[in-house]
Amino acid sequence: MSSIKQFQVTFDCAEPERVARFWCEVLGYVVPPPPEGFATWDAFDRSLPPEDQGAWFACVDPSGVGPRLYFQRVPEGKVAKNRVHLDVRVGTGLVGEERLATLEAECARLVALGAVQVRVLLADEDNESCITMQDIEGNEFCLD
Repeated sequence: MSSIKQFQVTFDCAEPERVARFWCEVLGYVVPPPPEGFATWDAFDRSLPPEDQGAWFACVDPSGVGPRLYFQRVPEGKVAKNRVHLDVRVGTGLVGEERLATLEAECARLVALGAVQVRVLLADEDNESCITMQDIEGNEFCLD
């Protein structure tokens, strides 16, 4: 049995490119080069049948370490809580007030990009602080 070497995380969304570009800003990811033979992603998109134009978009970790993120257009809107979410690890190794200040600063940056702060979970005897948020289409994620 072979082990998995790579995986991607797929988001269902209404506007794939818009959501992908948001996550590029959140994670420091980049849009990969367009397919061979196309100068831009717009040129590639225009080559597709009208019903497939804008149907998906992707972004990648420029270091090649993190998973590829893939965004696909779906007709239905989000109606329930995510069953899986991303934890954006900005406070790793930090504790107490220093951790909370770091999380709050990142939260403010992401709110300026269109994210929504849902709630702050303060540290207790078992867990450090984290902030629950939503991306620009309402997908939940945590600053942790």
